[in-house]
Amino acid sequence: MVGFKPTDVPPTATVKFVGAGTAACIADLVTFPLDTAKVRLQIQGESKLAVAAKSAQYKGVFGTIATMVRLEGPKSLYSGLVAGLQRQMSFASVRIGLYDSVKQFYTKGSEHAGIGSRLLAGCTTGAMAVAVAQPTDVVKVRFQAQARAEGGRRYQGTLDAYKTIAKEEGIRGLWKGTSPNITRNALVNCAELVTYDLIKDALLKYNLMTDNLPCHFTSAFGAGFCTTIIASPVDVVKTRYMNSAPGQYGSAMNCALTMLRQEGPLAFYKGFTPSFLRLGSWNVVMFVTYEQLKRAMMAARGSREAPF
Repeated sequence: MVGFKPTDVPPTATVKFVGAGTAACIADLVTFPLDTAKVRLQIQGESKLAVAAKSAQYKGVFGTIATMVRLEGPKSLYSGLVAGLQRQMSFASVRIGLYDSVKQFYTKGSEHAGIGSRLLAGCTTGAMAVAVAQPTDVVKVRFQAQARAEGGRRYQGTLDAYKTIAKEEGIRGLWKGTSPNITRNALVNCAELVTYDLIKDALLKYNLMTDNLPCHFTSAFGAGFCTTIIASPVDVVKTRYMNSAPGQYGSAMNCALTMLRQEGPLAFYKGFTPSFLRLGSWNVVMFVTYEQLKRAMMAARGSREAPF
């Protein structure tokens, strides 16, 4: 078997909390260019100039990446990475790391959790994570959306972005898009964690696979596909609204209705391919790393506590 073996002692809440944040940061480092391409495709067409021109600047995920590298340089693919890592360390630690603990709370400690308890746990930790990490998400999206070719960058650095947004839009500006983001992350968490949970449980229950890397890979890939289908519309609205200038949209609902009226229903699935490539690959890297980190940390803890 490849990787660390399961430990006899289940991982503690602290191990899950730290492991989830670390695994999510590693997944972000690997897949960040796909996420940046997704953001550029999602916001494309929101300006009146772009709608009038009827010609897409970006075409497809790899075309978007190639265009960005040609016009802005390779570093543009990692614009907003610092805020992205800050986001994952605070965001994933809560929504993924606390999922099992919250699930046990809803099931009152029972080992057999129903789908209702899993969905409730996913919604809870997803909402909690947004409340903690929303400013980092706003800054990340703003960085990914700004293009050097447009003549002048909105922000010169991560700290400058936090300060500028707070100064120009008030503290509320850092929590812009909280409502659609809570909706999105409730959906993402339920689709991602619950689907991973159910697929993994089914594979182990029917002895199709053992609890190792292939099982984690298969479960994570399935979770990424389901998540993309369910969360894409809310994700596009969230990205548009968080990146919008003050006063451009009255609310997240106004943003969604404007998109529907001006660009049609398919606008809600803009950037679907990079979303799936990103979420699919992100889920695989994150869950495989997370499972291995939990086992490695518990093995290290066990070796420290073992008597000589």
